[in-house]
Amino acid sequence: RERVRAMFYHAYEHYLESAFPYDELRPLTCDGQDTWGSFSLTLIDALDTLLILGNVSEFQRVVNVLQEGVDFDIDVNASVFETNIRVVGGLLSAHLLSKKAGVEVEVGWPCAGPLLRMAEEAARKLLPAFQTPTGMPYGTVNLLHGVNPGETPVTCTAGIGTFIVEFATLSHLTGDPVFEDVARKALKALWKNRSDIGLVGNHIDVITAKWVAQDAGIGAGVDSYFEYLVKGAILLQDKELMSMFLEYNKAIKNYTKFDDWYLWVQMYKGTVSMPVFQSLEAYWPGLQSLIGDVDNAMRTFLNYYTVWKQFGGLPEFYNIPQGYTVEKREGYPLRPELIESAMYLYRATRDPTLLELGRDAVESIEKISKVDCGFATIKDLRDHRLDNRMESFFLAETVKYLYLLFDSDNFIHNDGSDFDVVLTPYGECILNAGGYIFNTEAHPIDPAALHCCRKRKEEQWEVEDLMREFYSLKRNKKFTLKRASDHGEGESTQDSVDASSESGGEKRNSKKNTHSLLSCPSQSFNSKLAVLGQVFLDNT
Repeated sequence: RERVRAMFYHAYEHYLESAFPYDELRPLTCDGQDTWGSFSLTLIDALDTLLILGNVSEFQRVVNVLQEGVDFDIDVNASVFETNIRVVGGLLSAHLLSKKAGVEVEVGWPCAGPLLRMAEEAARKLLPAFQTPTGMPYGTVNLLHGVNPGETPVTCTAGIGTFIVEFATLSHLTGDPVFEDVARKALKALWKNRSDIGLVGNHIDVITAKWVAQDAGIGAGVDSYFEYLVKGAILLQDKELMSMFLEYNKAIKNYTKFDDWYLWVQMYKGTVSMPVFQSLEAYWPGLQSLIGDVDNAMRTFLNYYTVWKQFGGLPEFYNIPQGYTVEKREGYPLRPELIESAMYLYRATRDPTLLELGRDAVESIEKISKVDCGFATIKDLRDHRLDNRMESFFLAETVKYLYLLFDSDNFIHNDGSDFDVVLTPYGECILNAGGYIFNTEAHPIDPAALHCCRKRKEEQWEVEDLMREFYSLKRNKKFTLKRASDHGEGESTQDSVDASSESGGEKRNSKKNTHSLLSCPSQSFNSKLAVLGQVFLDNT
């Protein structure tokens, strides 16, 4: 664990010294470059790792630096997917952890705060990408002008289905349903366009919904779509998302699984198209552990670990029948996926083999990729040539999962025995009780926070509408009681206004200065019971 901590600071301090405010460090030349935009990306990505390592003073300093220095009103073409997982995800996570890190939070936190406003601003810059006939987003957006007129409509599956964790969190914290709505619409569009045998391809045209690349598998271009169905289901307690994943899981097992390896197949026929393992697929055992399929997860993990031991890292592509790398895909950019799976599986099994993988990873990375100015991407695992790049995910994910693998007492692993009660304008809520959901860039989201920020005004209107209907019943002796929406949070202001005019009451603006008949409860009107901030709705 202490070696991992030292790795983090060797990379982080050289980024600050040589590369900030650029996105990423170039460790061979000791300078920086912008890669995914111009956001000081490594700083945003590393922020919650600082807190997981216990460095509250640097966390606080960086929060101030980001507030002063990051601007999203820039004429830059940015990846919708990468900006979401790294920038929006990183800011949301840091926002939710800021009180724990000793930052003086403003009144109304976690439903308000500078990092939340930055996350919302970044996410709003991505919304134009979702304005397509299918609801599936373009892959690239200009942060100043929206989608460029000549933008390609072809997007990878993961670039369409990897928004629900961040966007639903934003909607719940800000009260604006637009983010969760677009994320759900995109997820459902992919589901609707799966093949007859239940598989999705790799790239799709977001205008026509025609599959352009028809390879189906669990790796690059598809991976985090499956991950977000599971994590979205857990975060939102959403049975529909989980049932979608379980259907996909059956098709994946039927058509792509051979001897605990997963191959690439043609999405319509199920015939093998590439007998290749990609390093990005190594997240899969961790995902299997989240749905309780630990035995299968361990068997697949051990296959992947044999590849690691062969090369001292995972090559981007590995030909399974030949047992060797694929030409031009021999590199290892210090990816986290195998370590991520080891961390999840160690929490589930305590199998010491998983700690051995962690130790091997530390040894490999230190021996092969450590240079004077940080850690360099390994260009070729066969001869250990290096590339002049250190991706921001090295500090966001690789180091974080390694540290958490070796730090069993970290607050992230909290089992609920320890928690904070926070007073918000909407009543009490519970935070920091554990159960964190990591987004696909390893930014932890506290699921309890999603219950802290009810849209009080709309709930008040719901109650007032019901009261008005009650009084109109007394006057008229006949009316039909309108049932309160099952989803108090999702109902728009317009719906609430319409409901009031239908209820036979006066128009709302005519009673602006009169006192409300009823003060509003902290949970939505149809909640039956609230215990320590956990809301039990009548449909659960």
